[in-house]
Amino acid sequence: MGEKASGLPGTGLLFPLSLGLESETGEKTEVVRTLLAVSEKNQSMTFAGDMPEGIHAKLMKANFERLVGGASGAAGLTKGSLKIDKPELAILISCIGRKLVLKERIEEETEAVRSVLGDQAVMTGFYSYGEICPTAPTEKQCHLHNQTMTITTFKEE
Repeated sequence: MGEKASGLPGTGLLFPLSLGLESETGEKTEVVRTLLAVSEKNQSMTFAGDMPEGIHAKLMKANFERLVGGASGAAGLTKGSLKIDKPELAILISCIGRKLVLKERIEEETEAVRSVLGDQAVMTGFYSYGEICPTAPTEKQCHLHNQTMTITTFKEE
């Protein structure tokens, strides 16, 4: 974390934690946890969401391009995996942590989604403090995610 460590816990948004989980079908999957607080006294860190004991975790570094690419990838998943070619409505739920990291570049996130879903899709959304969704379109079990964007699309036939 280098010089960013002195700005904790605020700079913790730049260093989320990726947790390796096993899905209900036995597949490996990941969820992200946001650093909320650091206690020098207790030598501990507090993260948003569950932290199962013995889980494989890795420290990540937030990157503007990867955050925007992640939004684009989420849009691609809703089109590809669910075979919704031209959605009519898209509800975007983005973590407030992403907004705090992207700052004035936050519009790039919705522009990336628009470029994948198309101009016909009416888009709406909001910022949240955690997103609850599956880790893959085929999963039935939902998990709490931090610093992610979830997209729900609709098309009437």
